Formats: sequence, C-alpha cells, structure tokens
Amino acid sequence: MEVSNGAEETYQKKFALPVDSEHKSTEFRLFSVAAPHMRAFHLSWISFFACFVSSFAAPPLLPVIRDNLGLTATDIGNAGIAAVSGAVFARIAMGTACDLFGPRLASAALTLLTAPAVYCTAIANSPTSFLLVRFFTGFSLATFVSTQFWMSSLFSSKVVGTANGVAGGWGNLGGGATQLIMPLVFNLIERIGATQFTAWRIAFFVPGLFQTLSAYGIFFLGQDLPDGNYSQLHKSGDKHKDSFKKVLYHAVTNYRGWILALTYGYCFGVELTIDNIIAQYFYDRFNVRLHTAGIIAASFGIANLFSRPGGGILSDIVANRYGMRGRLWTLWIVQTLGGVFCILLGKVGSLGVSVAVMLIFSVFVQAACGLTFGVAPFVSRRSLGFISGMTGGGGNVGAVLTQVIFFRGSHYTTETGITLMGVMIVCCTLVIMLIHFPQWGGMFCGPSSKGATEEDYYLSEWTAAEQDQGFHTASLKFSENSRNERGKRVQPAPTPTLATPNAYV
Repeated sequence: MEVSNGAEETYQKKFALPVDSEHKSTEFRLFSVAAPHMRAFHLSWISFFACFVSSFAAPPLLPVIRDNLGLTATDIGNAGIAAVSGAVFARIAMGTACDLFGPRLASAALTLLTAPAVYCTAIANSPTSFLLVRFFTGFSLATFVSTQFWMSSLFSSKVVGTANGVAGGWGNLGGGATQLIMPLVFNLIERIGATQFTAWRIAFFVPGLFQTLSAYGIFFLGQDLPDGNYSQLHKSGDKHKDSFKKVLYHAVTNYRGWILALTYGYCFGVELTIDNIIAQYFYDRFNVRLHTAGIIAASFGIANLFSRPGGGILSDIVANRYGMRGRLWTLWIVQTLGGVFCILLGKVGSLGVSVAVMLIFSVFVQAACGLTFGVAPFVSRRSLGFISGMTGGGGNVGAVLTQVIFFRGSHYTTETGITLMGVMIVCCTLVIMLIHFPQWGGMFCGPSSKGATEEDYYLSEWTAAEQDQGFHTASLKFSENSRNERGKRVQPAPTPTLATPNAYV
C-alpha cells in the first residue's frame, strides 16, 4: 500500500510534523510541542515523572521515617516490595485500558486516583499504614504502560524506539530526582520551624500536588491518536471498537511478549529495586550523611536523562541497518553487561569505586529498558497495549521477586544481594535468544523459509470475517510501515497476497 503524493501533501497540511500512512510522526523533534505528537510526548513523560517521584519519595527519607514509625529492617523491606508490587496487575490492566479506551483517559484516571495515597502518607502512624500508602501509591507506576503505548501510537517504526526510550527514561528520571527533591524539601520545612517528625510528613504534599496537576494536564491537553481521541473515532466509525477477549487472546498466546516480560523484570525491575535500597545502602555501609547518600542515589536515577533514551536511539540506529535482528542482539549485549557491572557493584568495598561502578551499571541497565521497548511495539499490532502492559508488569514482578529473595530481612547482606541480583540478570537475559519473528528472524536465525511477510504476521490476528468488515486496516498500514525492520541487508520479501494470511504468530 503506497501513499500517493497527494495524500502526503494532505498529511503535511494537517500535521506540523512529517507523518506516514497511519499519520504517525516519522521524526522525533525533542524541543517541539506540536500537537498532537510532541505535545503528547511531553505530557506523558512529565506525568510519569510525577508518578515516579511520588512512588519513591519515601526511600530518601527512610532514616527519619523509620525512627518516627519504629520500622524494622523487615518492615522497610516489605514496604519497598509493596511499592512496586501494586503496579504488577495495574500495568496489565492499564495495557488493556489503553487498547479499549485510549492512553489519555487511562493515564489521567490512574494518576488522579492514586494521588490521594500520596497525601495520606503524611498521616501514616504505624508500619502497616506506611506499607499500605506505599502500596497504593505504587499503582501509579502503571502509567509507564500508557506512556509507551501512547508513543507507539504516535510515532512510526523509524523513531518509535527513540520516542519510547526518551519518554520512559525521562519519566524514570523521577526515581533519581526524588532522591534530591525530598531531602531538600524536608530540610526547607525543617528550617522553617517544623520538627523532623513533622517535616517529613508535610514534605509529601509536594509530590502529591505535582501528580494531581499532571493528571489534569493529560486529560485536558492530550490526544489519543493523530486523528483524535478514541471516543470520537469510535462514534464516527473511523476506529473499530475491539473485543477484550480477542485483545487478551492475541497477547497471551504470543510467546514473545512473555519473554520480554521476563527480561524486563531484570532491567527495569532491577532499577526499581536499586531505587528502593541504594540510598540506605550507602548510608549504612559507608557511613555517609543522609544528604550525601541521597545525592549518590540520585545519580543512579538521573542517568535516565540519557541512558534509557540512548537505548531507544541505539535500537533505532541498529534497526536501520540490521533490522529486528540488530535490535535483539543489542538488547542482549547491553543487558548482559548491566548484569556484569551489577555483580561488581556488590563486590567492591571502596566508596569511590562503588559510586563509579554504580554509575556504569546504571547506564547499561537503563539502556536495556529503552532497548526492550524498541522491540515491544512490534510483537503485536492488535494487542499493543496488553503486550506493553505484560512487559511493564514483568518489570514490577522482577522487582518484587528480587527484593523478596535478596533484600527482605537479614538472610543476605545488601552487598551480597546486589551481586546475586547481577547473576540473575545475566541468566534471565539469555532467553532473548529464543525470540524469532517469521518475517525478520531472530538472533541466530534468519526469516522463515516459508516467505513470511509483515502482512502475514500482523493480519493473522484478524479473522477472515473481521477483514471483510475492514477492521484490519490499521494492521495493514502498520505492516507496510514496519518493513524497515528487515534492515538494509535483507532481500525484499514477496509481495503480500490479499487472502487471509497464515497464522505465523
């Protein structure tokens, strides 16, 4: 399906950025706020940033909070687990909500609904209540899924890795920024005249207000798709209202989504774990001041300013030459190196060397997150949201398992837990080798000998009856626009037929 010159001219008159046949932007202009593409980008990362700040506002103040509430090491470990476990199923639900209702409404609703939990942290008066507010605040991390879904819906395959990487990375930056923000807010309130045990409670109103405002920004200023919001497109008949059962079916039966969920558990899941433990680790092991520990911990998260975006950009660069196979190879190499540096982080005993290794480790593990979502948008067109939710949820499952096994109670020292976590990263990353797309190939095997095309793969999610009604049109356009995933070294695939494709999924 070729786009005529006349159609291209029409697209350019309608949109500020160049677009493809799906009206997705073919360029990523970071300093633009053009609607709907770049405006949605800025709204999404800012909202996700706010949710990250809220979810990890407690760790940098834990030395004060634990004295006020009488928290034990087990209580702190359980609260850290609660903060990331809440988003496990929330992320899967968010993916489904994006598929059915659109990312704008799904993101704004969740962000607004979880804001009260942030405010309620100020009245926590026991280990149980502290655990509960961290649990419910953690639900907001599911906005990551809407962020990735939104970017995948607005940016073409040529730049989707970049868009996903920058949006996700700058949102994750909140995990580092909060390590600086909360101690500064706490110190300011304390200087005004509040006691320590009052100052930390008042400080939580800052992330709560930020999160609330971001929700309203998403709702009133955002747009689901280049051509409008889901509700408008459903009413006009320009977009098919899909079935939940079929969206679910095509997601859970695609093994590639499960593999990405596992591997994401040991890049993003590790990042969440480090956000929970790193400030206290440096505070306790190297006897640094609370403010210093916060700065060191912040440097880990702040690396997201360039590391996760770098992973997404790298994914697009290698795909331009080597296609999907290049994306997979690069993801495996980068994430494995992240595991190696994680092992080293637990082994070194010098403060200066530990900080240096932590920074290198942060770059690789966060770049792997960006690389993962350079692959995820191509797993399924029909179930894009659910696949994004599965992958994102896998990150939270990895964080929960890692903290339960290695950082809960006193079974392992923190440094031993970090080393063992690195071993787990290396081992779990090996399964990337099993991912194979019939039209593009995998790490060790080329495309299917059956001559599969992009149309065969993506249209196999639609029945012949659905295709007769034209429901598959968006998948057909996506197939055309994803042909660059063959890479420059791959011979052209055979011309697709108009018949119902084979079920290669």
